[in-house]
Parts: sequence; structure tokens; C-alpha cells
Amino acid sequence: MIGNYWAQTAEQVLRELQVDPAGLTSDAAAERLRLYGPNLLHEERSLSRLRVLGRQLASPLLFLLIFAAAVSAATGSWANAVIVLSIVFASAFIGYRREYSAHVAAAELRIRVKTRTRVWRDGHEQLVLLEEVVPGDIVLLSAGNLVPADMLILEANDCYVSQSVLTGESFPVEKAPAVVAMEAPLAARSNCVYMGTNVRSGTLRGVVVATGEGTQFGGIANRLSLRPPETEFERGSRRFGYLLTSAMLIIVVLVFVAQMLAGRPLVDTLLFSVALAVGLSPELLPAILSVNLARGAEMMARHGVLVRHLS
Repeated sequence: MIGNYWAQTAEQVLRELQVDPAGLTSDAAAERLRLYGPNLLHEERSLSRLRVLGRQLASPLLFLLIFAAAVSAATGSWANAVIVLSIVFASAFIGYRREYSAHVAAAELRIRVKTRTRVWRDGHEQLVLLEEVVPGDIVLLSAGNLVPADMLILEANDCYVSQSVLTGESFPVEKAPAVVAMEAPLAARSNCVYMGTNVRSGTLRGVVVATGEGTQFGGIANRLSLRPPETEFERGSRRFGYLLTSAMLIIVVLVFVAQMLAGRPLVDTLLFSVALAVGLSPELLPAILSVNLARGAEMMARHGVLVRHLS
């Protein structure tokens, strides 16, 4: 992996990578794969069974029920506490089973998907897995292909690449062999293509200069992985849960205050408020959401459904 490759000639880059235009040999590619590692981005750590169970118990609605069970136990109403805790564990267990099975189904889908790209090795064109692409590989791309790594263009024919995922540009940009200024920003490097972008038209031949986490896209992915973005569905579910919890707490507090002002005994008033909170809480809502999402993932996995997002 070399720096400032966009400001160097193709001959300089090929010489620095110790490769000729005919491509690497299979032995050289295998050695570089051991040296640089697979051409993969940092993947999110797979969810363990305990983490999945913890996510089920993190619902604000379940927190409310656990609090209600604690109040019931503190006031000596053990039967109510046991009933409420049974509902909590039943909801969490149902959601846990379905969500964990959904993660297993998603992992099986990822195993089935193997992207290949065309490279020159041993003097002829070959199809290799994307994760086996190494620095120095000569890659051939045409319209519709995803760019497997950061590359310097050696040849191009009417080639336009969509790189909005990196630069935010609305339209594909033309790519061609050239030498650009060292201080040129990413969007101005017309002689390079980058992992995560895609070829919209034409053809190109380029040499790989960076793979995996050493690519521009890999750097962005690493920064994002520090805090995975919350999906719109997760955000909506969380807000809905907080809305229900807030409404229930307000109602329970108002009822509790009204009962106390009416001269009711403290313990009876507290138990009545807890019963009201439990009655207003949609206890199985988290489990229902998890079951439906997990069921959808399993059905897609069973039918081999793949979803591709194009920027």
C-alpha cells in the first residue's frame, strides 16, 4: 500500500508495487494475501446469545414491568410480583429466540453471497473472490461492476464511475489515466477509483493500491463502526416506547396523588398504582416486534432473497 499514488505515473506505481502490466503470479498473490490480509472491511462483532437477551431486556416497557414487580415484592404482594416477572421473562424469551434465529439466518445469507472480480494473474484473465484481491492485482472492470479496492487507472474507455458514497456527487464522473496534483482532494482524483463505488459505463483496467481497511471506504467504515448508526425503525420503536412509558408514568402519578389526597392507605394506593401501570403497559410489544422482524429475515433466507443498495 503506497501513498500519493494519484500524483505518480502508472510506471512509478507499478514499479513500487513490484508488478508488471501482465499482473501477479498466483504464488505472488498468495504471499501478498498472507502479508496484507483479506480484502475485507471490519465487520460488526456477531451477537452472542447473552447480548441478544440483553437487547430484549433493554426495552423501557420491560423496565416499567420490572419496577412494578419490585414494588409488589417490597409491599409483600409476592403473587403479583411473580406474575409480572413471568410476563417479563416470557416476552424477553420469545423475542430472544426469534431475534437470535434471525441473526443466524442473516449470517447464512452472507455466507452464500460470494462476490467475484476479474483480474490478470499468471498472464491471463481470472475470476477471484473479492476478499482475495491484493495490492498489485491488475483488475478489469466494466459497466455495472463494483470497484473491489482502491485503484490507479491504467487504461479507460469512456468510463464513468458513481462515487457519491464517498464524495456526495450527484452524477457519475469520468475516469481516465492521468497524473493529478498531490494536494488534489478525493473528488478531483480523476485517475483513481475507490472501493464501494461502481462503474456506470465504459471499461477500465487498473492496479490495486490499497485493500480492506486501508482503503478510503475502509477508513470511513472504521469510524462509523465506533458507534453503529441507529436505523429509522429502531429510532421509531424507541421513541414509541418512551412515549408510552411517559404517558403511563404521568397517569400513574396522577392516580397515586389523587388516591393519597382521598385518604387511601399508602400500601393500597401503591399497589393500585402498580396494577394500573401493568394494565396500561403493552407487555408483549417488544416480543411482537422481534418476532415479526425475525420471521421476515428467516423467510428471506429460506428463499435466498438478496437486497442490494445502490447509491
